[in-house]
Amino acid sequence: MEAEYDFSQGKRGAISPTPAGKTRITIRLDDDVLAWFREQVNLAGGGNYQTLINQALRNHIQQAHQTLEDTVRRVIREELDRIER
Repeated sequence: MEAEYDFSQGKRGAISPTPAGKTRITIRLDDDVLAWFREQVNLAGGGNYQTLINQALRNHIQQAHQTLEDTVRRVIREELDRIER
């Protein structure tokens, strides 16, 4: 270990830059909600629980803008696909 270190060229902030189209935030989630998302990722064999949370939020937004007719059609299609498998 050195006696002194030179930080004159150092930069403050995150080590890796945030990708375009993403915003870094701090959010408080209930422990059980976070545990559920982490468990789903583990059951799927890996991945990123943050990506799963992002997808769940996108799905909610999409469904909130659908009419009842669109929602019924989507559910019927999903069920028919499930039965055919």
